[in-house]
Amino acid sequence: MRKKNFNLGTYEPEKCWVGEEQKICYATREEAEAAARVAEYEHNAPRLSVYKCEYGDHWHLTAKR
Repeated sequence: MRKKNFNLGTYEPEKCWVGEEQKICYATREEAEAAARVAEYEHNAPRLSVYKCEYGDHWHLTAKR
């Protein structure tokens, strides 16, 4: 779920702490996979994978295989 940042007029994605960094949360595997493909295309990113978060009921992206 995204939060409205009224100061900037933009949306901020929900994040959670994974290790020492905050990662964007995706509600479903399909949502995470779609975000991975968009990032690969728009930012010429390496092939990304998705994984279920061990700390909550959501998904994250990773470049690790």
